[in-house]
Amino acid sequence: MGKMALQKDSHYTYADYLNGPEDERWEIIDGRAYAMVPPSPTHQAVLRQLTLKIGNYLEDKTCELYFAPFAVRFPEKNERDEDITTVVEPDLLVICDNSKIDEKGLKGAPDFIIEILSPSTAGYDMIQKRRLYERHGVREYWLVDPTNRTVMVYALKEKNKYGEPEIYGSEDEIKVHLFDDLVLNMKEVFGPARKEP
Repeated sequence: MGKMALQKDSHYTYADYLNGPEDERWEIIDGRAYAMVPPSPTHQAVLRQLTLKIGNYLEDKTCELYFAPFAVRFPEKNERDEDITTVVEPDLLVICDNSKIDEKGLKGAPDFIIEILSPSTAGYDMIQKRRLYERHGVREYWLVDPTNRTVMVYALKEKNKYGEPEIYGSEDEIKVHLFDDLVLNMKEVFGPARKEP
């Protein structure tokens, strides 16, 4: 299904997403398919740390943490599931309205999304996905860059727009806007600097 991303004039739906080859991962935004690249060891190490820290914090809370692969469908109106033209798999997401969860994943916007950037998909996460998440009201969106060891934090503000991001480095502690008492130490999240093979 990765080749579908190269067919610029094609239009895809959630039904196509469900019928794609099992050995490939891809997402659809506004009917256009995007192939997903396998994550690097550094990506997975950062994902593991974020999952542990946020998961431990949420253990006795009503909000729930999920991680890829976990399908998030963004309907535009009241279309049938198979006709939805946007489905993505964020690296990490927090859902506080559990009524949106079904056996297929999530239908509607999560409250908090973290995408861990890879060199080949950074532009896609920073532009297409940021616009998508803002449009659908994702309250907080983090772009975590393991290569440069930085984090861009977007939070919905007036008129449901993100505005300029807050930018942090590997020595910073970042307070999660969604919760009053969750602060992540990025030195612990990024761990020691390492080179990709």
